[in-house]
Amino acid sequence: MARTFDIVIVGAGHNGLTAACYLAKSGWKPLLLERREVPGGIAVTEELHPGFRCPTVAHSTGPFLSRVTSDLGLERHGLEILRPEVRVFSPSPDGRALLLYDDPARTAAELTRLSARDARSFPEFHRSLGRIGSLLSRLLLMTPPSIQNPRLPDILSLIGIGKGFRGLGRREAYRLLRWGPMAVADLVSEFFETELLRATIAARGIQGMFAGPWSAGTSANLLLAAAADGHGAGPAALVRGGPGALTQALLSAARETGAQLRTGAEVAQIVVRDGAVAGVVLASGEEINARTVVSNADPKRTFLRLIGPMHLDPEFLQKIRNYRSTGAVAKVNLALSALPRFSALSTLSEGANGPAALSGRIHIGPDIDYLEHAFDAAKYGEPSPEPCLDVTIPSVGDSSLAPPGRHVMSVLAQFAPYRLRGDGWETRGETYADAVIETLSRYAPNLPDLILHRQVISPRDLEEVYGLTEGHIFHGEPSLDQLFTMRPLLHWAQYRTPIRGLYLCGSGTHPGPGVTGASGANASREIAKDLRRGHP
Repeated sequence: MARTFDIVIVGAGHNGLTAACYLAKSGWKPLLLERREVPGGIAVTEELHPGFRCPTVAHSTGPFLSRVTSDLGLERHGLEILRPEVRVFSPSPDGRALLLYDDPARTAAELTRLSARDARSFPEFHRSLGRIGSLLSRLLLMTPPSIQNPRLPDILSLIGIGKGFRGLGRREAYRLLRWGPMAVADLVSEFFETELLRATIAARGIQGMFAGPWSAGTSANLLLAAAADGHGAGPAALVRGGPGALTQALLSAARETGAQLRTGAEVAQIVVRDGAVAGVVLASGEEINARTVVSNADPKRTFLRLIGPMHLDPEFLQKIRNYRSTGAVAKVNLALSALPRFSALSTLSEGANGPAALSGRIHIGPDIDYLEHAFDAAKYGEPSPEPCLDVTIPSVGDSSLAPPGRHVMSVLAQFAPYRLRGDGWETRGETYADAVIETLSRYAPNLPDLILHRQVISPRDLEEVYGLTEGHIFHGEPSLDQLFTMRPLLHWAQYRTPIRGLYLCGSGTHPGPGVTGASGANASREIAKDLRRGHP
């Protein structure tokens, strides 16, 4: 006989766990079903090599929203955020290096080595991005309003944001309106003349996207990131124990309030009867009844694989099929016998050239043209031979991840298109990893000699192992036409779906990218409203 639960959540990624925490706090007893043996989705820390634990996919948080952390008491459950003194280390092939500190004044002083103009411009850029990000941050934990039938709370929220927009002042308001549709390459060129600095900041606008720095609208991605962290250098929020420690804290908080988790429980079908959900069927054949189902899977997987097309309107189905979610990111994780020696560190001032310089993010991509050329390859179905890399060595600040004196390196590599011309990822994954390591070795020549073990995760692996359709780490492209009231689709941005009792809570909903917990928090609020009213 099938068991019955109030709420079933499909997928125990960070948003599914966040939704479970809030719903359990509200009095319901959700059941989380995770297809893998390890909860956490892309926010996991797993053993890479005996004694070496590495962030498997995501290596930093979005950052996870402090409001959610506070609401759920995650620090009481062991969450510890590490905020390195150096946010970004960015080396150049010519031996120069750029350090962007947590302290913007120190960053400005550091920039005088490269450009007096950029040293003057950075504080203004930092203040402007911070003020705009502060305004946009109000959108993160807001349910996008219905365009057809806006409710009074929606209107009041928008009025409040409108007042905040007026409070920006003429210059910042003008910048916000201009920047959104711009190519991020144009935005950074308005402030900076040093190519290395331009590329380092522009990379934030294209991370995880199938787009280059000259693609229109990529500044919107930068602004969205600034809503979670408005620092001019971008986020560098790491978790002690890796991102898996975050999801373990979420799981602990969820269980404390009554939620349950089953791992190794792959949902094969969401059952629909008379236009409403009735539960789920596992790959094992087991049936679980529920009148509310919350999908932490991406929109395409939810509607095109877990629900039969006969239950959805043809127009809706067509729009979901056109929802853009082509991944362009691969992951390479390394177990290292020692800390790599980056040649450019020797050019930095004394006291800035030690391990602390490598404690945040490491950006590899020396100029805008380099980033664009890396994207060019992907446009034609080829992995970039000189990829843009976002790197962390989390063991520098967290010795629990590797044996004494040894390290783990986490490399997020762009561009690696999901669809390849010619041979597939089954035969080209290791070749791409070779290109990644060769690229890194131009900056850290001793790196190849330090590698004890490597792990390659292609876009195809992201789909097959982690359930990300087309390997997109953000559950869909965070472009202007797929954000806010249009994420995932216009008229369906309030976490509800055309199926009564079925909700979305993953990164394919507003606000989208990053390990922030916002989508799960927002979805739980709407679900709780409906359940309290006796709906669905």
